[in-house]
Amino acid sequence: MTIDQLIERLEEYRDLIGGDAEVRLMTQQNWPFENSITGVCSGEEINDAADEDDPEDDGDVDDDAVLYIVEGQQLGYGTKRAWEIAG
Repeated sequence: MTIDQLIERLEEYRDLIGGDAEVRLMTQQNWPFENSITGVCSGEEINDAADEDDPEDDGDVDDDAVLYIVEGQQLGYGTKRAWEIAG
């Protein structure tokens, strides 16, 4: 999915359920969980923040031109139907 495709889908849902609706992340199709979203960042930001002197730095990502939606806290169990509807 591209940023433009995501924005288009979000605009459709804003029209249906309102702009104040909470956004959550559904993960793990076979054992679904609902998670809050901490925020977003780009591959470029991740790569620029690398600390080569830190032995615990987990490294760069493959592509600068990628947007990551970052998972927050697990809020509860999800539903497998989300994948059927989203697809």
